[in-house]
Amino acid sequence: MRGTEALASATKRLARAGIDGAARDARRLFAHALGIAPDRVTLILPEEIDPAAAEAFGAVIARRLLREPVSQITGRRDFFGRSFRVTRDTLDPRPETELLVSTALERPFVKMLDLGTGTGCILLSCLAGMPFAAGIGTDISEAALTVASENADSLGLASRARFQCANWFQGVTGRFDLIVSNPPYIAEAEVAGLAPEVREWEPRRALTPGGDGLDAYRAIAAGAGARLMAGGRLILEIGPTQAHDVSALLAEHGFDAPEVRRDLDGRDRVLVALKAGSADECGAA
Repeated sequence: MRGTEALASATKRLARAGIDGAARDARRLFAHALGIAPDRVTLILPEEIDPAAAEAFGAVIARRLLREPVSQITGRRDFFGRSFRVTRDTLDPRPETELLVSTALERPFVKMLDLGTGTGCILLSCLAGMPFAAGIGTDISEAALTVASENADSLGLASRARFQCANWFQGVTGRFDLIVSNPPYIAEAEVAGLAPEVREWEPRRALTPGGDGLDAYRAIAAGAGARLMAGGRLILEIGPTQAHDVSALLAEHGFDAPEVRRDLDGRDRVLVALKAGSADECGAA
């Protein structure tokens, strides 16, 4: 069988199963099964593929038909221009979260804290863009922290990134001029409406805290002031309808009205709050 025939057949199967982006997914999985770079697929397509490669391709297509995410099949996901390892123990890095990173990099920082680090994609992307900075990533999942540590090693950032098992600020000491988080924020009532790739394959506790979806923000708002330097920034990813509620939680704990940043689709996506004090004090004791 030629590559063109195998790819066309797989694309049709995925499309019939109702999978969005069937052609894109089939192409990525074809490259993965054949062990080639995605940009070489076009060169390979006219050739006959050997039986072992065809079998491997069929196996990964079968996994995708079960709605397993492509990133978990390949074990990789690109984020902010870098490739990160992902597993079922980590939330899949999403393009919308890149806004949080670009916002963090708008101003220098020397010491950052990433709460609920998962793959470490936020922490490591920030550190890669700020060569003089160091940071800590916390998570309640030891398995996720293992993945984050592996990503730090592969990106050459292990000397500046440290990982700690912690429930938000529990056990975290010191002060930081930047605290970031993409916490679980989906309300319990919304979970059933998530895509199967998310609902059935990603870690539930990284998606929702239950209830109204705001518990993580309550914990972060309560603890951030003690861990931020004067003038330090707290940058949070939020759900598109949560800006008012999360802003109110921050106000209860002494933060002025945060700035709301919108994603490329025009939805509220990131809140930026400042701790009272001069930004010139950041980096001081």
